[in-house]
Amino acid sequence: MTTLLVILSVLTSFLTNLETKTLQSDFVVTVSEEVNAPMNFPGSLTMHGQLFRLEMFNIQAAYDGKTMYMYSPDTDELTLTNPTEAELTEANPLLYAKALILACNVVEKASSDGKQTTVTLTPKDQSIGINRFVLIVRNSDQMPLQAEIKEGKKISTLKFKEPKFVNTKEEYVIKADKETFVNDMRL
Repeated sequence: MTTLLVILSVLTSFLTNLETKTLQSDFVVTVSEEVNAPMNFPGSLTMHGQLFRLEMFNIQAAYDGKTMYMYSPDTDELTLTNPTEAELTEANPLLYAKALILACNVVEKASSDGKQTTVTLTPKDQSIGINRFVLIVRNSDQMPLQAEIKEGKKISTLKFKEPKFVNTKEEYVIKADKETFVNDMRL
């Protein structure tokens, strides 16, 4: 039972930091399957609680707590939606970890030098669609270093590059220019 409390305290501290502080980081997502060579996709993320701003694949995305903004500079189109909770967790792996806690067995392992903790969430019911979710957190400041999702033969790894918590106020809105086509799909 003590181990479970420690695990949940590492996870709880990490998630509390995301609710109370603003995380900024560049990252690289690597997607690999047993039969294909890995593909790498760079991007950047700013996140505070459920609010986030993300740039990846030449797409900008933001969520302000109500509206999801998706902007494509290639087509100069801004799409506005009111995402479901499931759509939010699919878009943000750190929110996905939070959603998985109650549906998973949680195991933590401290590194040999004590500088980081690896938290592995394994679904109690495999119908969730993933085999495991692994989160590596730096112990000194509860900073996320890596998140990995294994789904069948596919592994998606998100590696944070120099993540930091900042105290600045961020805007989680993408504004359209006069020429931008706005596709408003909100209800």
